Formats: sequence, structure tokens, C-alpha cells
Amino acid sequence: MSEVKAKPLGDKVLIEPAPAEVKTASGLYIPDTAKEKPLQGKIVAVGPGTKDEPMTVKVGDQVLYGKYSGTEVNYEGVDYLIMKESEILLIL
Repeated sequence: MSEVKAKPLGDKVLIEPAPAEVKTASGLYIPDTAKEKPLQGKIVAVGPGTKDEPMTVKVGDQVLYGKYSGTEVNYEGVDYLIMKESEILLIL
């Protein structure tokens, strides 16, 4: 993946979601309509933070986030999520 030129503002991060599972553990293929929304991804851009809250995540971190967190955006043909750092639940 090439470097993302987009720069989130404030305490926002840009996350590239992990691909959804296409096959079950037993080998069955999952149709697109039944795929679960991924709950983890890789941070590709980080905002500067705020004066009260510096950013604790960095580009390249693998993170877990809530099922309904963030806003889906498409930038240069790639799907991303943009969300506040506080919506991130865990750094892997």
C-alpha cells in the first residue's frame, strides 16, 4: 500500500479495515450479503491531536474498534474508516 496523502484533523484517525472473512473455519464460502463488517484494521493516517489530548496511536498500528464506530469514506478508490481516537478499543 502506498502512503496516504490525506491528513485527519484534530483527534481523528484514518483506518484501512481488514478484509471481511470469505470462508468459514470449516471451509464454506460466505456470500457478500452475509459477511460481517470487519472490527479491526490498520491506521494509515493520524491527526495532530488536541491541546488537551495528545494522540497515543501511530501510523501502522493494528487496532480493534466498535461495530458502529467511524464513518466510511472512499479515498482514491480505497475504502477507509475515519473516527475519533476515543472510538478505538484496543491496539493489537
